Amino acid sequence: MGNTTKGGWRTNKWVRAAIPGLLLHCSIGTVYCWSYVSTGIASQIGYEVSTVNWAFSLAILFLGLSAAFLGNVVEKDIHKSSLIATICFSLGMIGTGFFVWYGSNQFNGGQGQRSPLALIGIFVCYGFIMGIGLGTGYLSPVKTLMLWFQDRKGLATGLAVAGFGAAKAIGAPIMEAMQEKMEIQTMFYILGAVYFCLMFTGHLLLKKPEGWHEPSSSEKKPSIMEVLKTKPLTNYIGIWLMFFLNITCGLAIISYEKQLFVTVGFLSIAGTLGAISAVFNAGGRLGFSAWADTMKDRNTIYKMIFILSIVFTAIVLVTNGIVKGSGSSVLAFIVVCLIMVVNAGYGGGFSNVPTLLSDHYGMGSISAIHGITLSAWGFAGIAGPQLAAFIIGKFGGDVQTIDYHGKPMTINPVGMQRILVATLILYIVSLVVCLILVKPTDKALEAKAAKKAAK
Repeated sequence: MGNTTKGGWRTNKWVRAAIPGLLLHCSIGTVYCWSYVSTGIASQIGYEVSTVNWAFSLAILFLGLSAAFLGNVVEKDIHKSSLIATICFSLGMIGTGFFVWYGSNQFNGGQGQRSPLALIGIFVCYGFIMGIGLGTGYLSPVKTLMLWFQDRKGLATGLAVAGFGAAKAIGAPIMEAMQEKMEIQTMFYILGAVYFCLMFTGHLLLKKPEGWHEPSSSEKKPSIMEVLKTKPLTNYIGIWLMFFLNITCGLAIISYEKQLFVTVGFLSIAGTLGAISAVFNAGGRLGFSAWADTMKDRNTIYKMIFILSIVFTAIVLVTNGIVKGSGSSVLAFIVVCLIMVVNAGYGGGFSNVPTLLSDHYGMGSISAIHGITLSAWGFAGIAGPQLAAFIIGKFGGDVQTIDYHGKPMTINPVGMQRILVATLILYIVSLVVCLILVKPTDKALEAKAAKKAAK
């Protein structure tokens, strides 16, 4: 079910699955470039960055909700879902540009008044409309990839999902360069058009392999709950929880990544370190999922992710690395290592979810089950950044500094150090859930039984 000579590119798994998957995910993954435009948007429309940042949180929320509610649409027709993703994501970007322009005219165009309509428009376009595009676009290629690459499902899904992580490394420097030459709204218009072309090409190429049979409307197909109940329901609850907690912890740290690099003394290379962290994010998605293909039980990967995260978080906590990092190159390096580990584990957690679910519940309803599971991403998109913002506001004090572009920046070393207390607790809870609630797959149990019999 891979490459065949008959039909040429039309039956080539790279052309019909891997490339379109990358085109879709490399486009929608630029949602994580929000921190590179949020300050500029806030200054143009006259609102605080913390207020404007709700656009990003809403985008992740509606990503999860749209994936949950539209999973059946993806299951039945990937062409319809990938077209919805293309239109919504591009329209959301262009609409965001329009409302930035409108708000800027109101605030800087002589009236000097902040426009609630502009802020709401940005929330609707970047949060709601783009969120729908994110959810459907994220899901659309996943099952198709697993069908084409059934012998290396983890590698295939990791490749596409790595595109989502790599989008930040590619998009962030492009967005920063564009902002130096043009207004933010113009950048959104151009990128909206470019991403439409990329995603529409992916939409046209994406195709399930010949011979794959989806049940017709007349055939009895088990409901999602019937599928989930083939295993103890606590098994699925465990998968959902450890996915949610991993994202919550990851976003709590990643949302302050730029400030962390500046805080520990890497002002001049903070931008470079941000690009490297994006590479770790993408590498974790590809590397951890490909590695999981060699394991009897993919849940082992999550155990490794949580243990690594606990160890590095604990080291930074014990050494007070964030507060003291600016005065010690060793402590600063340890903090950077923590950020890279969190990024890799964050990405690896994403790429292993669909394959872990397919190992437990089969391929029949994987898009719908994966979609429901992505609701964890939506809720974590609110919980992670807001948890971090709450802790930052409660502990320590603000320090004014400048970023690597010479622009004003507020940091709070003590508050950021306290974030790690919360994430350490949550990582420990994640490991307990992983060990107790998520049961071994049938494949793992069979391998264990065979090993026991051999003795």
